Amino acid sequence: MGQIKKIAVLTSGGDSPGMNAALRAVVRKAIHENIKVMGIMRGYEGLINNDFVPLSSKSVGNIIQRGGTILKTARSEKFRTVEGRKQAYENLLKNKCGAMIVIGGDGTFKGARIFIEEHNFPIVGLPGTIDNDLYGTDMTIGFDTALNTVIEAVDKIRDTAASHERIFFIEVMGRDAGFIALRSGIACGAEAVLVPEVHTDLEALHKRLTNYMSKKKTSSIILVAEGDDAGGAFQIKEQMKSYGGEFDMKVTVLGHIQRGGSPTAYDRYLASRLGVASIEALLDDQRSIMVGMINKEVVHVPFNQTIKHHKEIDQQLLKVVDILNS
Repeated sequence: MGQIKKIAVLTSGGDSPGMNAALRAVVRKAIHENIKVMGIMRGYEGLINNDFVPLSSKSVGNIIQRGGTILKTARSEKFRTVEGRKQAYENLLKNKCGAMIVIGGDGTFKGARIFIEEHNFPIVGLPGTIDNDLYGTDMTIGFDTALNTVIEAVDKIRDTAASHERIFFIEVMGRDAGFIALRSGIACGAEAVLVPEVHTDLEALHKRLTNYMSKKKTSSIILVAEGDDAGGAFQIKEQMKSYGGEFDMKVTVLGHIQRGGSPTAYDRYLASRLGVASIEALLDDQRSIMVGMINKEVVHVPFNQTIKHHKEIDQQLLKVVDILNS
C-alpha cells in the first residue's frame, strides 16, 4: 500500500448531504500524503465508461457547504455483470489507480465487495446515505441533515394542521428502515410514528386519534415511513376512513426534498473526519472495509459485516413516542 501513488474516488447510489464534504476530505488528505486523486463521474457507471477527472485541492474548494455530489451519481446495471466489472478494473489500471474510495450505501458496498473478490483491488467505503441503515456506524453521512429537513417541514405543516383542525399523514423516506421517521417523529412531537420494522395496527391508531379528539386535541401529525407494512401515507389515510369518525385528513409526501440541502454542522464534521480516516485506512493496508464512527471513535467494519448484519431501530424510542403522547 505504501507504493500507491494515485487513487480513485466515486459517489454512488442515492445522494446525501455531506457527500461533497467527504470528497473534499478524501482529496485533501490524499494530497497531504502525496497521493494523486482521480474523481469518477456518475459512480460505477462512470467507472465502466472511463469517465475519470483529476482532482486537486482547488477542485474541492467551496464545496463543503453544498448538498448533492459534484461527482454526480447514477445506478449502473452494467456493473452488476462480470463483463462490466472487468471493464471497470481495466479502466482503473489504465488510469494507474492503486486503490479506490467509494461513498454510498448498502448497494455501493455490495458492488465494491464483489469487485474486490474478483480483482483483489483495495477499496475503502464511506457511509453516505440519509437512511442511517448501515451496520457498523452510529450515524451515516446525510442522516442528520435529512432529520432537520423533515423537522422543518413538519413544523410548518403543524401550523396548518392546527389552524384547520386536521390530521396530517406525512410520508418520509425509509423503504426498509424507519430511522428517519422515528427520530424526526420524536423531535417534532408527532402523535404517532409508523415504521417498517413494526406491524401497524390501524384499528389501534384510529382509537388513539379518537381518544385525542375526546380530549379536545383537534389536530395530529402522523409520520409514516414509506415502507410501512400498512402502505404509504395515501393508502393509510384511505384505510382509516373505513373505521369511521369525523376526521379531516390530509397527506403530505416529503419525498426527495429530504435528500437535498446544505449539510448540517454535524454532517460536515462526520464526513470530514471519515474522509480523512479513509485515506489513513488505505495507508494502513486496509481494504474491503467501511470506515464508520461508534461512540465518537473511528472504526473499521468489513464490508461483509456491513452488508450481512441488519441495523436495528431502538424499540425503546417507539415507547418514548407513546409516553410523550399519553
